[in-house]
Amino acid sequence: MSGAHGTAFGRPGAGLLARLRPRRVDVVELRAVADRVLPGLAGGRLRTAVLDRRGAGAVVQLEEDERRVRVPLGDLAEDMTAAGVPPTGEGMAAALTAWVAARPVTDAAAAREGVAVVDWADAARGAVGWRVVVRRGGTAPAWTPSDRVDAAALERTRAAARTRAAALPLELRLEGPIALWSHPVAVLATAALAAPDRLLAALPPAARRDGEAHVVVTPERPVACAGAAVAARLAGQTPEACLTLPWRALPDLRWI
Repeated sequence: MSGAHGTAFGRPGAGLLARLRPRRVDVVELRAVADRVLPGLAGGRLRTAVLDRRGAGAVVQLEEDERRVRVPLGDLAEDMTAAGVPPTGEGMAAALTAWVAARPVTDAAAAREGVAVVDWADAARGAVGWRVVVRRGGTAPAWTPSDRVDAAALERTRAAARTRAAALPLELRLEGPIALWSHPVAVLATAALAAPDRLLAALPPAARRDGEAHVVVTPERPVACAGAAVAARLAGQTPEACLTLPWRALPDLRWI
């Protein structure tokens, strides 16, 4: 079994004072919300429970195939407070739902539904590579293979994820000599890189003649494809870390 704490909750658009003085999420009230919300989030292979421990407080437990997450309810309440989650039934329910959606991805789900996307390969953001994610509503958490996955299964899962990425419907917008690929789930935009020919075909003829096509890659942002000179200007103008790659280099991207 593998466990995870990882209780990241999005902060609502509150004012500065609210962020400095977050209203505390009460553990007792959170327990009542969890008892009401968690059963509705279970299903398929996912099991949810709030377990009482004598003298140690309750824990929230998620179990799905080989993955298990156990987090003290008090820790969840503290994390919600720090993140500025409104201490209302609706606020706590939304935060719990988002937390369950961010649970670790199982090996079976990755094999069945995984999509290949491009992410940073190092902390310095100097290289990118492929990884497998699984869409869950508006999110797509990344898969970390368990110890049960052998080399052959890993290769099968990655190959299937690349195939799904190449076929994933994406939004294409043309802005002069630039083709922009995006997706409502931001992390999935880089799935476009799994089909280099599709990127090139979307460019206006003039852009294709402007030297070798390049892509400007910013993980979790739209992917821009343009001629070499235009792509270089785009990369120089963006305030975020990005990487410019020649179109012909895309098939050689490694897995991370």
